[in-house]
Amino acid sequence: MKKHLSFFAFLTLFALFFTACNKDEGEGGTATIEGKIMTVLHDNDNYSLAVDTIAGAKVDVFIVYGDEQLYGDDMETGPDGSYRFKYLKKGTYTVFAYSILPSGEKIAVAETVEVHNGETVSVPTIYTHEGKAYGTSMVRGKINAAYYHNGSPRGSGPAYEQRVYIRRVGENYHFDDVRVGADGYYYFQQLVPGSYEVYTFTEDLNEVPSPLFQSITISEAGQIYELEDFNVIL
Repeated sequence: MKKHLSFFAFLTLFALFFTACNKDEGEGGTATIEGKIMTVLHDNDNYSLAVDTIAGAKVDVFIVYGDEQLYGDDMETGPDGSYRFKYLKKGTYTVFAYSILPSGEKIAVAETVEVHNGETVSVPTIYTHEGKAYGTSMVRGKINAAYYHNGSPRGSGPAYEQRVYIRRVGENYHFDDVRVGADGYYYFQQLVPGSYEVYTFTEDLNEVPSPLFQSITISEAGQIYELEDFNVIL
C-alpha cells in the first residue's frame, strides 16, 4: 500500500513539473511586445480641472505572463515613454503601470495582448494619472452681499474677502476655509467622494452674525460641483 501511494505521489509531482516546464508564456521565445506610457497630470490649482498629458518618461512598467498572479519582468520607460519586452514565447500577456493618487495609493492600469512566435505586437497606449487633484473633485460657488451700515444700505455686489468654510457631514468643525475672490466666487479643491456642508455667515440689520449652510454630495471624481449662490448681509 505504501509503495502504491508513493507511485501516485511521484506521478503527481512529475505532472506538475512537466506542466511548469511547458507553459506557453514567458521568456525564451522570438516575440516582442512594445508600447508607450503617457502620464496625465492633474494640477491642483487649475480651476477648470483641465489636465496636461506628457510622455511617461522613467515610469516603471510591468509584464505578467499568462494568468500568473505576479509579474514576470519589469523595466523603465525611455524619455518618450516607450518600452519593449523581447524574447517572449507565444501566448497572452498583460502589461501594466501605476496611477498614483494624492494619498500615495497606486492603481494599476493594464492592457492585455496575445502574441505569436516571431511577431512584434504593439500594446494600446497606457495612460497613467498623477497629481494632487487626481481622484478628487471641486466645489464652486458664489456669494452676493448687501452692504449695510447702522441699518442703512450702502450698496451690493460680490462678497469680496468673505470667508467660507467646509466640513464633512456629521462633523462639528471645518477642515478647510477659503476667501471669496473679487468676482464673488470661491473654490474648494481636492475633495474625495462624500457628503459635505459648506457654510458662511451673514448679519441681520442689527449686525448679528448667523450661519448659512448648503449641503453637497460628491459622488464621483474629476467633476466641478456648483452650489447655489449665498446671499448675505454685511
